[in-house]
Formats: sequence, structure tokens, C-alpha cells
Amino acid sequence: MKRVLKILATAMVVVAVPGVANASSSAKPAQGELQQRLDQVVAAGSVGALAEVRTGDRVWRGTSGAAVLGTTRAVPVDGRYRIGSVTKTFVATVVLQLADERRLRLDDPVEKWLPGVVPNGQNITLRQLLNHTSGLYDYLYTIPFPPSQAFLANRWRTWNPEEQIRQALVHPPTSETPGTTYAYSNTGYLLLGQVIEKVTGKPYAKAIERRIIRPLKLRDTELPGTSPWIRGPHPRGYVPIEYADGVRLVDYTEMNPSVMGAGGEMISTNQDLNKFFAALLAGDLLPRHLLDEMKTPGTETKKYGLGLAWRDTECGVRVYGNDGDALAYNVWSFSTEDGRRQATLALTPNHDGDVDDAVKAFLDEAVCGHNDRK
Repeated sequence: MKRVLKILATAMVVVAVPGVANASSSAKPAQGELQQRLDQVVAAGSVGALAEVRTGDRVWRGTSGAAVLGTTRAVPVDGRYRIGSVTKTFVATVVLQLADERRLRLDDPVEKWLPGVVPNGQNITLRQLLNHTSGLYDYLYTIPFPPSQAFLANRWRTWNPEEQIRQALVHPPTSETPGTTYAYSNTGYLLLGQVIEKVTGKPYAKAIERRIIRPLKLRDTELPGTSPWIRGPHPRGYVPIEYADGVRLVDYTEMNPSVMGAGGEMISTNQDLNKFFAALLAGDLLPRHLLDEMKTPGTETKKYGLGLAWRDTECGVRVYGNDGDALAYNVWSFSTEDGRRQATLALTPNHDGDVDDAVKAFLDEAVCGHNDRK
């Protein structure tokens, strides 16, 4: 689930992995720089943060801040968290695998697979759902969000994609002509989840588990469905809620993730996300021509292809991946095209600052500075 709005505008742990970054004295300055950048992410607006950086066969893992608001409890370096819109890259990968198997085509109209569901569905393609140029209204804008207290009323509610899609399609499209304008829409990924089920005969979650999670042995990655729990070690996450005496952070770690569905329900770890993106970019999950399709933007104005985003670092190195916002958890996971340099950073925001610049500085350090000083 991408950040749909910005809401209201240290403990340190460095884990030494045997045989990797701490093996030589020349790597120590890079560790210090990465830790400093991670501390700055927390100072900019986080309760806690955890990161994993991979450079060749070297691995650095670190944490900063607190796992629980108001305490000094260290963030677990192997902590699990909700990955939000990084889920979309998993969904997109399955859709592209089905295209490779010739079970669907990227330029199939939505109407072919979901007849009568989407107005103008004969002119909206699966490709346009994937790259956010469908023009379909985002269903997330139809439900209450923080700091409204009404947001908490839906905390344990089980949503189904049919009702969310219906709520979205009551609203007019964001563009008159599909395929011409980028407008981020979680509705498109709910529809893609349904298309996967229509093609395979199984829920999209089962397809992701069978095609990605199990083959890559992503042991800490799951699609929780309606289960509100995050199993295993994890930091607590919070959302700001307005009360009569002001805005207070409310623990929102446990919640029914069906509200995010195929657009953002997954739970994972830094290690698993780095492993996933390394496999994806290496061509282990898709043939090269479809990976190239994944990297092709839907419009000239956005660095977003078919469920895959990219950014250019300060040293001119392009990295591919995605970022996600599950309100109480934020994550950025990016890798160089050759997979030799990877960085995944997750945090629990305190909703009292803008972390974007600090996150950018961390990713730049991970891809550029850490590599230069290894």
C-alpha cells in the first residue's frame, strides 16, 4: 500500500555476520557511516528502524531507535513487519509468470477476465492495472484514514475485494483515456488479485506462495489474509489519532490486513526482501524479455513499470525495487540491476516528521558510499 497521504507532518545494534562486513578493518568506516545514516532516519521521524545492506558477499545489519514507543527496547535486527505496496511486486511477478506461460496476455482487456466488473473494462488492459495508468479511482480514498477516530472502527473488519472495488468504481475515473496518465491506484491490484484467481483457479495468495515464497525459501514472508498478528520478533507500529486533548499515537501493530489485500497485505523481513529482489533481477523468476517489460514505465513522467519502481542514486547507479506504506510500517527495498548491491530499510514512523531525505541519504550511502569504502 503506497503512501496515500503524509500524516502530520537511541538504541543501536550492529550485528556482525560471520565472514562478512566485519571481517576486515577496511569495512569498519562503512559500518559507521551506515549506522549514522540509520540513526538520522530515526531522528527525522521514526520510533525505530532496521536495515540490511548487501555488497557482494558482505552483509551489514543494523537497528536504531526503539522497538516499543517510550522504551529503550532494541529493535530486533531480524524483525518482521508489514511491507505494504512491496506486495505489488510479488503480485506483478505472478501475473508476468502467467503471461510467460501464455495463460494470459498483458494487453488483455480487464473485461476478458472479469466481465461486467469494471466500467469501460474493454478498454483497460492488465498492463495498465500493473503500471497505474488505468485511471481507476483508488478505493483507499473511500475509507477513513488517520488522524480520524473513525479509522479505528475498521481495525478488525474483514474486507472483501468485491466491496472495495465497488466503492472505488462509484467514483469517476481519474483520467478519460486509459494508458495515458499515471495515477496510483490500489484498486488495480485488487483486480489483478482476482485475475490471478480466475486464471489459476486458486487465490492469489496461494499462487504467490507456490511460485515465489516456497521456491526462494522466504521463510519469514507470508500473506496473512485476515489474521491480525505478526508472528515472531517485530517492532510495534503506531498511527496518529486525534482526541479532544490532541493527537496521540495509538499502537496499530495488530489489525485486519484484508483492508490492503493484493495491494499491500504481506509481511516479510529485510533478509527475505533482499533475497526476493536479487532473484527477480537475476532472471530467476522471469525471463529477460518480461523483466524488461517490468522495467518499462507506463508514462515518461514516472519511474514505475509493471509493479517495479526505480531510483537513481547520487553516484549515478540506478536501483530497482519498491517501497511500501502500511501506515504503522514503512519499507524501502532496492537493488542494483546486477544484484551486487542491495539495501532494505524498514521503520515504524512516529508521524511527526518527514523521513524522505534521511531515507534517500541512507540508500545513497548503502549503494554508493558503502561500496566505495568496502
